[in-house]
Amino acid sequence: MRRCRLLILPALLLAAALSSAAAATGRVVKVLPHFLDLKGRHALSPSLYDRDAYQAQLRQHPEQRSGMRFDVLWKARTNRGATLKLRAELRGIAQGNLPRQKTLETEAKPGRLGHWTSLTLGGNDYKDFGEVTAWRVTL
Repeated sequence: MRRCRLLILPALLLAAALSSAAAATGRVVKVLPHFLDLKGRHALSPSLYDRDAYQAQLRQHPEQRSGMRFDVLWKARTNRGATLKLRAELRGIAQGNLPRQKTLETEAKPGRLGHWTSLTLGGNDYKDFGEVTAWRVTL
């Protein structure tokens, strides 16, 4: 009986190690939420200062917005050919103070370096959703 236990314990530990090695490990490094204007732009020039000033203008004037984009920098290590899901969960308040929830998803293929991926809420979906009050991005 003791020998059986001595053989089963290492086998279980080896199986746990192999299953965790095959699983994808990833993390979200940075998220940049941007409002989009009526032409779909988040900035008028490549300057970061101009981008921040334009975002402040769009924040103050909601009638000039057509959507919201989340630019996500993420890193992951996994087996070749594996795909991950990048998900943005949004909460907001629509007209009439009704709470809204929406999930934006896209497939992400990992590599050696970090990747930028954009998730966009625009058009009628953005207008129907209302003001975004909270968000969370997961990989």
